[in-house]
Amino acid sequence: MLTTLRKAEYAELMILFFIQAAGMAIWFVPLGTILDAQGLHDIKPYAFGALAVAAFISPLMFGAMADRQVPPAKVLRGLAFTSAVLMAAISTAIHHHANVWLVLGLIQIFYLTYSPMFSISTALVLARLEDAKKEFGPIRSLATFGWMAGSLLISALNLDRSEYAGYLGAAVWLLVAGFTYFLPVLAVPKSAEHLRWHERLGLDALKLLRDRRNRVIFLTTTLFNIPLCAFYPYAPTHLHELGFVHTSAWMSLAQITEVIAIFGLAWLLVNWKLKWILACGLLLGVARFALSACDTDITLLLGVTLHGASFVLVFITAQIVLDQNVEAAWRTRAQALFTFMNGGVGNLIGYLGSGWWFAACTPAAGTRWPMFWSGLTAIVVGVLIYFLLAYDSRHTLQNRKL
Repeated sequence: MLTTLRKAEYAELMILFFIQAAGMAIWFVPLGTILDAQGLHDIKPYAFGALAVAAFISPLMFGAMADRQVPPAKVLRGLAFTSAVLMAAISTAIHHHANVWLVLGLIQIFYLTYSPMFSISTALVLARLEDAKKEFGPIRSLATFGWMAGSLLISALNLDRSEYAGYLGAAVWLLVAGFTYFLPVLAVPKSAEHLRWHERLGLDALKLLRDRRNRVIFLTTTLFNIPLCAFYPYAPTHLHELGFVHTSAWMSLAQITEVIAIFGLAWLLVNWKLKWILACGLLLGVARFALSACDTDITLLLGVTLHGASFVLVFITAQIVLDQNVEAAWRTRAQALFTFMNGGVGNLIGYLGSGWWFAACTPAAGTRWPMFWSGLTAIVVGVLIYFLLAYDSRHTLQNRKL
């Protein structure tokens, strides 16, 4: 009976990751090309940067709520339903050529509900696992397959440059909201009556930065996220200029190495030092941008492909380590702070900075892609050097607690 229950619970967690990642990909992967096709190219940095603004506000706030006031599944349900409504509203506004500020405003409000969801789901999943180092990778791989499915579905329906992709995304988010009724309801440890204002806003999660090794992980992932922000806004544009039509499908090549890295992560966490797992991910990030700078069909596709493995070895490893290093009552806030640092600080600098850098590399004659990607390569090299110098190699996963 216990084995049956465990398998059923694993299936629930896998399905949650799959459909949620599919909804994220349906919106995020084609967004850049949709804005280009609808004559909204100028707002692209701000449309992506709106996610960063939201990440400063909602992940910590909703993370604190899921830790202390409302069961995570219920928080996720409300966020998913609201995201569905807002995604449909954005598509309608774009379709009817609404004022550009209305479109941006709707995108900003949408991101307030969108940005906390994956950190809440991650915390919920990690809380149900007996050995996260061994079990999280296979379950997290379903998010990768979901992202691939969303990307491929967009291209299969020829929605790579169509605002109607948002209606499809809205339907998926409604599915996520409905599925939360099947998830376990985790008890919250403390009544909201006793919370101070900074605890309600989740600002007490900043205590996690006091630990030097945690701080280096947070800073490394945040710095690495800055050049990474150029990937989804501009890699599809580069692919389109090189003659690729179904850019969302080609972007899903990244998920091939992502799946391989996820299934190999459990072995790496047991047999490699954490420092070298993260360093390897950063080194793949250097190779990923350097290949893109070659400005050929093959090298750009190779660069896109390496993105997945680099992402896993840096970001998924960091999430597992943070879960191991904090008490159970801090799990959701730790993941929320991770989203705050990467989705907020990293994304805001990354999306606005990459938009400025893209404009600087795009004179009247067209984009200088080798210059664009080479500049991002140099940033990742700098992040790798910082991490190698700053991180204590004696750190191990021994369940150190806050």
